[in-house]
Amino acid sequence: MAATKGKKIPAKKPSDEKGKKKAKPQEKKHLFTKEERDWVLYDVGIASLSMFNTVIAPIYANTLGEAFFGGAQANAESVATWGITQTVASLIVALLMPILGSLADYKGQKIKFFATFTLIGLLACFAQVLPLSFIPYLAVFVIIIVGYNSVRTFYDSMLVDVTTDERMNTVSSMGFGIGYIAGVVPFVICIAFIFLGPTYLGFDTEFWTRFGFVISALWWICFAIPLLKNYKQKYGKKRKDVAKEIKKTFTGLKKTMQDIAKDRRLLYFMLAYFFYIDAVFTVISMATNYGSSLGIDNTHLIFALLATQFVAFPATILFGLLANKFGERKMIIVAIFGYIGIVLFGTFFLTGPIQFWILALLTGLFMGGAQAISRSFFGKIIPKKRSNEYFGFYNVFGAFARVLGTGLVALFTLLTGRPSVGVFSIMILLVFGLVFMLLMPRRGLEGIEEVK
Repeated sequence: MAATKGKKIPAKKPSDEKGKKKAKPQEKKHLFTKEERDWVLYDVGIASLSMFNTVIAPIYANTLGEAFFGGAQANAESVATWGITQTVASLIVALLMPILGSLADYKGQKIKFFATFTLIGLLACFAQVLPLSFIPYLAVFVIIIVGYNSVRTFYDSMLVDVTTDERMNTVSSMGFGIGYIAGVVPFVICIAFIFLGPTYLGFDTEFWTRFGFVISALWWICFAIPLLKNYKQKYGKKRKDVAKEIKKTFTGLKKTMQDIAKDRRLLYFMLAYFFYIDAVFTVISMATNYGSSLGIDNTHLIFALLATQFVAFPATILFGLLANKFGERKMIIVAIFGYIGIVLFGTFFLTGPIQFWILALLTGLFMGGAQAISRSFFGKIIPKKRSNEYFGFYNVFGAFARVLGTGLVALFTLLTGRPSVGVFSIMILLVFGLVFMLLMPRRGLEGIEEVK
């Protein structure tokens, strides 16, 4: 019997092995967790809107603007008006976000604000299908920008809920990177309709341009569903009486400003971000409008900026990897120097299609990295439970920066009648951003102890 029992011991091994085999799928590592995947997919969806806002909308608006103004100064007036429109939209977002961001920090509220402004943006996108004249179109575009940038505030703050500090650079960079490359799909479909539709399907180019806006909105809806359905707010303040919450929102804003002022690392980063991200957004938002004003054919403008997306995809992911190795601070400084070169090139060397292609490809190298690393770095150094409030300020700084950047371009263009002078004014912002980034202390009160 003893011998028999001894022989039965090895007989348990197959069942043990089966247990181990069942455990293997749980140990398998994926590129993203489910929460991270849903978050990244939203970046894919909203990327199509970003492309249309920066490529198609400015060209379309410039065409409407030239017809509206007429005369020798039509190009300059159209560029200036487009800059003013961007400024007004950014100013609205800047005024709204600190308040809404603070309210959204209460548990269970972030997704409600996120869904509401997603709906506002989508409805305005669908409104673009109407045959609007210049001024009504600008009004609709303001609503789109308000919806889009407000959504980005809530979306960016969700990063702290869906991933860890260690993975923030990777997830943030992948979001921007995959968004750039995937956003090309609806864009290419729309470009095909714009160029081939009038010949093979009837209707004019303007009709198919408006139709393209609808396609971008549908793309946005499709990739918004997973996040809207599955997102869970991990960090947040406890909910109390609504009236008290609103009252505390204003006192909380004051406290947040005081906390930012106390943390010199956070303060200097915010000041640097205010200036350098302005350059990023202004270059992106004004590029096609500026190129169109120089007489560059729309075909070159569209396909050059399409190529920008293919460059931005690997460049953004590479920025995330390099930030993990060398530090976010150093990579942000690299991006600032990259944009200094871009502005100089755009001011003094942009005269035709070839130069615009070079400018577009250079922009692709730095635009995604600058935004992705800034977002993940900020997420690391702020209190997680007040992430939406802090990201509200983060995006307010970006929104006010857009007011300054597009306002400078519009002002200098109007004063001189030369769009190139307006573009060169962006250099002021980059210099200030670089100075504050270099002065930023490496230690702070919150988050990681030291930055590279």
